[in-house]
Amino acid sequence: MSAKNKPLPLARLFLIVILLLSGVGFFVFMSASLGIAGTDLSDFIKVISKQLIILGVSLLILLIVANIPYSIFRRYALLILFSSIVLTLLVFIPGLGVKSGGALRWINIAGFSFQPAEMLKLGLVIYYAAWLTKMKNKTDTLKFGVIPLLILIFLSAGILISQPDTGTFLIIVTALLSMYVGAGAKWKHLCLIGLIGLVGLVGLVASKPYLQSRIDTFLNPNADTLGQSYQLNQSLIAIGSGGLFGRGFGQSLQKFNFLPEPNGDSIFAVSAEEFGFVGSIILLILFLTLALIGLKIASNTTDQFGRLMVIGLVILIISQSFTNIAAMLGLIPLTGIPLILVSQGGSALLFAGLAFGLILSVTNKKRNLFKS
Repeated sequence: MSAKNKPLPLARLFLIVILLLSGVGFFVFMSASLGIAGTDLSDFIKVISKQLIILGVSLLILLIVANIPYSIFRRYALLILFSSIVLTLLVFIPGLGVKSGGALRWINIAGFSFQPAEMLKLGLVIYYAAWLTKMKNKTDTLKFGVIPLLILIFLSAGILISQPDTGTFLIIVTALLSMYVGAGAKWKHLCLIGLIGLVGLVGLVASKPYLQSRIDTFLNPNADTLGQSYQLNQSLIAIGSGGLFGRGFGQSLQKFNFLPEPNGDSIFAVSAEEFGFVGSIILLILFLTLALIGLKIASNTTDQFGRLMVIGLVILIISQSFTNIAAMLGLIPLTGIPLILVSQGGSALLFAGLAFGLILSVTNKKRNLFKS
């Protein structure tokens, strides 16, 4: 095959899709932010500038991490996990933890607030990839396969459900299970974990009124349209009014005083209203393409740690994105999970940059992303 017809390396394709999603996401974010700023131009510029700076920093982190040997992260996996746990526990310290919307998920240091659960996701994936690699000939046993996974799940549950942040917890469980399957889990062990998970989920819902409320809203979205079901109903109105091609950029009506957090959790509804079914499908295709390329990178990786880490990171990113979209469509209960590379949220953007950088690092043999 000639150099001219040679296909692009997976790393380049992955980076191209990331840049496309970042561009599309920022374009949507600009329009959605009008619903927050209204007619105040200075507020609009402030919100947009902040998002642009964070996006730029995220891409810079991506490029830096992509040129670092990923084996370093395996070497310090336990330290990374321990640090991420300590950081996440800081939300419970008065004066550091910031409560918003009834949830204690942020910490504030020197005027800067961020969500440490984003680092916990990363720490758990890196550590579990290192553990599975170390125990690669024993992970099909209860002692070295099932029990360590359950320990990590219960550990994350204890930290996150107390905040509460059930959405992030479920995304972490999805990623860890995917890694366990990738490491060669036995079906009987997966069934056992599934049974334990089902019992735990029923107990969790029974003990948490806010989860019961979300499930009731999901099952009966028209029961309380001005209360618990308000966000879901406004989201469905926005998505439905977008039709096939949408109202056009900047023309969303629901983002003005109707949709809660139009440039945050509800941003997909704004996008669907302005760009319609066609625009929504394009956005979904971009996310799906990102996932497929990421999983292809994992399948091409001979090093087990790198392969399992990439699987975990890809599933984290894609499950979070699809969870947000599914919640806005009423396919699952609302979770409060942001849409990666689209929604407002500095912590999620910075995490995404770090995660993408790690994935690219696995493909980067020459430690220079810009050389083929």
